[in-house]
Amino acid sequence: MIRTRRVYDPREPGADGVRVLVDRLWPRGLSKEAAGVDVWPKAVTPSRELRTWYHSGAGSWEEFRARYEAELTGGGEEVGAELARLRALAAEGPVTLLTAVADPGRSHASVLAELLAGPA
Repeated sequence: MIRTRRVYDPREPGADGVRVLVDRLWPRGLSKEAAGVDVWPKAVTPSRELRTWYHSGAGSWEEFRARYEAELTGGGEEVGAELARLRALAAEGPVTLLTAVADPGRSHASVLAELLAGPA
């Protein structure tokens, strides 16, 4: 099971499983202890260029989604290895993808969760 949550939300020890931070930057105002992050695979986060483009308001959610999926599927060896590692973790138990964005359901975290849940 793979789910998405805000990194600022309280931990749910019985449900969170492995907690994976999927933001490139560390969340503002949050200590590492309070975040309870187990894995931080920066290689699978959206590139700086993609984040800047999307947050400038230049593109739609659908276009961001397509560009991020393209980054993940064409990201090379390091990205492929991290995706495989996350899939392996999910095969062993629950994985929670954590992000600082206000709406994780409409963020890169949800795109990544769908990709991980689909065929490899």
